[in-house]
Amino acid sequence: MKLCLSLYRVLHWQPNAGTTVNTQILNEVTQCVESINGVKEGRWKATVTYYKPILRDQSQAPELPRDFLGISLPEQPNKYYFIIRGQRIVLEADSSIQTIMEKLQSYKSRVALYFEGFQYQLGDFQLRVGKVTPTHSDNLRGIIMEVEYLPLSSIDKSRQVMEEFVDIWQEAISKRSLPGHFMHMEPNFVEYGLSDHYSSQHTAVQYATVMAQLIATQSVQAARN
Repeated sequence: MKLCLSLYRVLHWQPNAGTTVNTQILNEVTQCVESINGVKEGRWKATVTYYKPILRDQSQAPELPRDFLGISLPEQPNKYYFIIRGQRIVLEADSSIQTIMEKLQSYKSRVALYFEGFQYQLGDFQLRVGKVTPTHSDNLRGIIMEVEYLPLSSIDKSRQVMEEFVDIWQEAISKRSLPGHFMHMEPNFVEYGLSDHYSSQHTAVQYATVMAQLIATQSVQAARN
């Protein structure tokens, strides 16, 4: 398991009831980072793919996971992460596993989302702010923010400083009176067999949690409409 020398927190934009995400909100959020002296460092991109089994024989159904997520992270370009949320399993593999899966044809990609945007430096923190879009479309599905705290990799020891930073950020955003707020849902990492010492597997689990939340939010919006 690859251990990080820093710690990440992944947040997503939760629109107010009756509103949706749009590029204007994304632009405002980006301007907000720059207004608190965030120094732009370049682009970043993560990909989350939702896989379903290809059942040639229905008797295979009980043997295969019903679905799982595959995740590529910019800080680990040679790795690929699998999350089976039902069983709380996270696995790290070589990125070449994607080619093997295509050849085996036991699972196929049902939905794939890009998480991409710009990276900023703010003292001991790195902020990545970006949009969530389907791989073959510019249709905005969400807004994501990744906060990286560089000096510490213990989740427990860095909790207070991370929460203080997020509070300052939320206060800066609230002054813009946008129709929503950034939300963080911390998974129970222990359920996935992960320790207090942060790793890229922790980040993958957070992305899986965010994707589930985005799907749930859109399902609620679709039901209202």
